[in-house]
Amino acid sequence: MTDQVTLTSFLNQVKDTQSLWALQDKASEDWVVLDSINFKNADVLPVWSSEALAKSHCVEQWSDYQTAEISVADWMEFWVEDLLADGVVIGVNWQDQEPCMELELPEFTQAIATIEAL
Repeated sequence: MTDQVTLTSFLNQVKDTQSLWALQDKASEDWVVLDSINFKNADVLPVWSSEALAKSHCVEQWSDYQTAEISVADWMEFWVEDLLADGVVIGVNWQDQEPCMELELPEFTQAIATIEAL
């Protein structure tokens, strides 16, 4: 799947629900963050367009994690500034053992802004 198809599919699903999903540690409430494979010295926050996709990754090294819903409104209001300060990039519908689409935060946020319900 090309990056543009991946992003379009992600945005179409998120537009309907106005939510995206990440993984959070059940005990510490830390978020899953990985080393980027596409950006030097950057961390990646993987996000998914559905709870089912996110939940499918709660295995093996992430078995202590649970899905966490993030509304598009909360993403725009609370997440962007913190992630930007940390230099985090976004893994869109991240898949284990497959090439992953990674977007820099401003590009991802601009795409999310186009589907935010007002």
